[in-house]
Amino acid sequence: MTFSWTPHRFAGGALALDVANSVVLRADPARRIDRFADPAVMDSFPAGANRHGAERDLFGALEPVGAHARAGLISLRESIDRHFRAEILGIATPPLLADLLDSISATLRRSGMRPQALDTATARSALLLVARPEPERLKICPNCHWLFLDRSRNRSRAWCDMAVCGNRAKANRHYHRTREEPRS
Repeated sequence: MTFSWTPHRFAGGALALDVANSVVLRADPARRIDRFADPAVMDSFPAGANRHGAERDLFGALEPVGAHARAGLISLRESIDRHFRAEILGIATPPLLADLLDSISATLRRSGMRPQALDTATARSALLLVARPEPERLKICPNCHWLFLDRSRNRSRAWCDMAVCGNRAKANRHYHRTREEPRS
């Protein structure tokens, strides 16, 4: 099966969130898909982010991580997800923030002078999210449970991607509503 990084896969609004969202159905162990489990898919992520990512102009043309840095990127991804998911749910703790900052620090030390490497840019994106002035803009999609940054003017965005998750939710509501209505 071939996989491509489509615009929907970059609905997080920040590189760090898009990397965290590379795990599909994270909360369902039976159906969970880790897109970065395949090194070729991980290597193709920067090209997708260069085309579709919200922060594509912020970090320059992203490059894949070297084989030696893959485990570090996965560790950073998991720290990003744990911290920001807990923050959104209102259960963030100082140790989760410390773990994230440790992962960011380790990534930046390891990456050296490769500012366009995916791990380096992801660490920098996570730092920007930690320092953002409006934490209420971070949300979890009620359909797919991906993390996303609500950049709408009135902070009313409900879905990571209206064209995918919003439409699925609307179709699901319509299906259940029509099944409950009596037929004449």
